[in-house]
Amino acid sequence: MKLSLYHKLAMSLAGIFILIASLFIWWTQALSQVSRAQAEQQLHMGLAEHLVGDNPLLQQGVYDYKALENLFHTLMVLGPSFEFYFVDPSGKLLTYSAKPGEVKRQTINLVPLIKLIDQPEQLPVYGDDPRNECGEKIFSVAPVYNGDTLQGYLYVIIGSKLYDSIISNIKGNDQLIIGLSWLGLALAFLLTALLLLFKYLTRPVAALTEHIQQLEHAQFDISKITLLNWNKAHSNEVHQLGESVNNMVKTIDLQVKQLAELDDQRRQLLAHLSHDLRTPLASLQGYLEIIALKKHDPEQQALHLGVALKNCDQLKSLIDQIFELAHLESGHANVQFEVFNLGELLYDVMAKFAIRADKMGVSLTISPTVCDIKAYSDIGKLERVLTNLIENALRHTGEEGAIEIEVNQRGEHLTVTVKDTGVGISAKELPYIFEARYRASNSKGCKKSHAGLGLAITERLIKLLKTDIRVQSKIGVGTEFSFQLREAEPYSEKAE
Repeated sequence: MKLSLYHKLAMSLAGIFILIASLFIWWTQALSQVSRAQAEQQLHMGLAEHLVGDNPLLQQGVYDYKALENLFHTLMVLGPSFEFYFVDPSGKLLTYSAKPGEVKRQTINLVPLIKLIDQPEQLPVYGDDPRNECGEKIFSVAPVYNGDTLQGYLYVIIGSKLYDSIISNIKGNDQLIIGLSWLGLALAFLLTALLLLFKYLTRPVAALTEHIQQLEHAQFDISKITLLNWNKAHSNEVHQLGESVNNMVKTIDLQVKQLAELDDQRRQLLAHLSHDLRTPLASLQGYLEIIALKKHDPEQQALHLGVALKNCDQLKSLIDQIFELAHLESGHANVQFEVFNLGELLYDVMAKFAIRADKMGVSLTISPTVCDIKAYSDIGKLERVLTNLIENALRHTGEEGAIEIEVNQRGEHLTVTVKDTGVGISAKELPYIFEARYRASNSKGCKKSHAGLGLAITERLIKLLKTDIRVQSKIGVGTEFSFQLREAEPYSEKAE
């Protein structure tokens, strides 16, 4: 059976409480006994000395032990809480007030007696109890001399056997039992109060544990379960943890939905790409089969081979773009920032499209014409961005149209804009043009072959360059793509 946190804490608390209560009771009893023994021994410290000084039998030296025994009996009647012993200098009992048979040992240790005589301030001092083979009790002692000769010691036990018996009876009376019962009830009440306090403190932990188990059972789908409301301003760390768990679950749910949406997009992309790959591949296969099965004149055969080669180029372009997009989305693309002349790059890119634009009757210009500006970016990826944007502009710009690349300096940033006078894009389609395989209405029926991934690749390259791309367009007027670059500082070129 699994124990909850509360049960574990309750069992631990009960065990520690019982142990501490037992140690406390034992310590108080021991301290009480020591304090009582110290007080009684100090109170009766001079008893033996007064008896030796006031009694003629002891004052002049002891020879009649029988008479001394009778004296001890008389003193014991007057003081029933005392026991009287006369001990010789070697520790042997010569006479005593006890009845025959009650004394268990005939010799006692003299070291405690001498210690009390020499150091009476160090109390309590315990000496041997002649009525007990291994017991010790507090005592009063005085040496007995005959002239200058030590004759022995008067050894008075404080707390006789009769006294111990009376104390035991008192401990067993009803009043004491009632007092101990009240003490036990008080301790039980304290333990119960502590357990209830633990229950109150651990209740949020139990609720959070149950809530997490429910979330796990629902596979962290918050639509299937209601999140617990935690007080954000509460000082209890469990409430703060619960709020953090709620935020974490919401993030997980959002990420799962995004992954599901991304997976759906990938399936659609795969379906579109399969279709796009199949079209040029089927055309290529068809023309090759015609060439293989039939004999044509050289001109017709060259025509068919030209169409097949065109399909091969289209197929290769599509495959290259698919791999490029997959590489960018994998997160393993490296970026190498450096200082370069932006104008030189722009004219190099324009030169690649000059012949094609001239055949289409489209003008290509750069503004300003003299563009001697230093930029700080990844030159290779920036060239790819510009190539995609100009190629996209050529695809949608008709005869006698114009494409312009404009560079503006604004503070430490450079704004690069690619403008065309093409067919334009409708406002409702602008948010989707950077999605892979999205075909805007202005591209439907376009006879110019293209893979449809250029703008998606451009958008991901722009993110790698740590900037954003913006687009403005009007139907029948044209389209503008713009993004910002960082202008190189004067010392950057030297540093590079």
